Amino acid sequence: MRVVVIGGGIVGAAAAYYLTGRGASVTVVDGGYQGEATQAGAGIVCPWVDHPEDDDWYRLNREGARAYPGLVEALGEDFGYAKVGALLVAEDPAELEPVRSLLHRRYADAPEMGEVVDVPAPAELFPPLSDTLSALLVPGAARVDGRSVRDALLNAAVARGARIHAGAATLTPDGEVRVHAAAGAPSGEGGTWTPGGGTGQARNEETGSWRQAAPRGPAAAQGPDAAQGSQAGPRLQAARGSEVVRPVAAGAGRVFADEGVPVEADAVIVAGGAWTGEVCRPLGAELPVFPRRGQILHATLEGVDTAWWPIVLPSDGPYLLGFPGSRVVIGATVEDVGFAPRVTMGGLEEVLQAGLRIAPGLAGATVTETRVGLRPVYAPGRALIGPLNSRVVVATGLSAYGLTAGPYAGRLAAALALGETPPIDLTPYAPTCL
Repeated sequence: MRVVVIGGGIVGAAAAYYLTGRGASVTVVDGGYQGEATQAGAGIVCPWVDHPEDDDWYRLNREGARAYPGLVEALGEDFGYAKVGALLVAEDPAELEPVRSLLHRRYADAPEMGEVVDVPAPAELFPPLSDTLSALLVPGAARVDGRSVRDALLNAAVARGARIHAGAATLTPDGEVRVHAAAGAPSGEGGTWTPGGGTGQARNEETGSWRQAAPRGPAAAQGPDAAQGSQAGPRLQAARGSEVVRPVAAGAGRVFADEGVPVEADAVIVAGGAWTGEVCRPLGAELPVFPRRGQILHATLEGVDTAWWPIVLPSDGPYLLGFPGSRVVIGATVEDVGFAPRVTMGGLEEVLQAGLRIAPGLAGATVTETRVGLRPVYAPGRALIGPLNSRVVVATGLSAYGLTAGPYAGRLAAALALGETPPIDLTPYAPTCL
């Protein structure tokens, strides 16, 4: 069976891996667009603290986290996965009680989270933290390097015969795939994405989660990124107080200099992240998938072993986590600013101020890198995984949980493309806006 996977992020890479494992002939088309979410994700795998009122959203992420140890064993490759635990921190210990109750309720069906314990002095586990914080420790939480996972999955797929085309993929109304030269190709050989309009309105699909994952704060003035957003629907507030923006729901318009090269396929998986709506529009599917920007900062503490520091998750504000190489990650902003994958002064200020508020010991750390990604959000709520027609499957909308559920979502999409029964019921994630 011939399957084309559109999108080379973590979902598309996983789909290619599982497809080739089932003997399919696979072609991955990777546009390499600036702002792809996999490139920027921090790598937190701790699903048990989120979506208290949405069991289906939670189930997808729980199964994604549960699948990681098996994937590590199957690939036999170090891609930065490590169970380091997560500290849920708060100034007032009473603020921890709701999440403690949630974890207690979920433990029976998810013992892999480990026994949750109180940590009266969290700075003993993550030294830069303020000594005014209280915490719960979730020992089963893990961190992962998203880029390394993606690369490991693609390398394994290629070793089994998968082919990777660099370029932009489009669909014809009957589902035929055409590949255009990648952005930056010589004149006459390709085209680029051109951000444009879209329709639809975002919904706060993360309401009630321990981790804040939707834009917050009052907005006072039109910001420079607003021109990238849709002109339809009421305004949404961005994370930065200086920006009022409208979300792009279906993606950015594209202009190509060529008609594209057709690629034969019996089935197609569209795992194009925030660009998925635009890719699928020729099929007559209006999918309200829009980008949610996240800016993230990497710093180093020279001579300090940060490899086994736990993840730090406040109920509102920035997360922090350590990686090998004396590296600490702080992030991320949560901004509905359309297709604007830019690192901004305001965004960095937000991350720095919030990070230093809970971890003042990082004041002397060296800023070594900034990243920005466009999380794909499906406006009706939870993730979008399901068939659009008899030969096209879509898998996107994982929002802030792409590195948690991405490999598992790719596995589900692969099962659908092959006509197999997925390991979980996908009805809750089926496309509804066709």
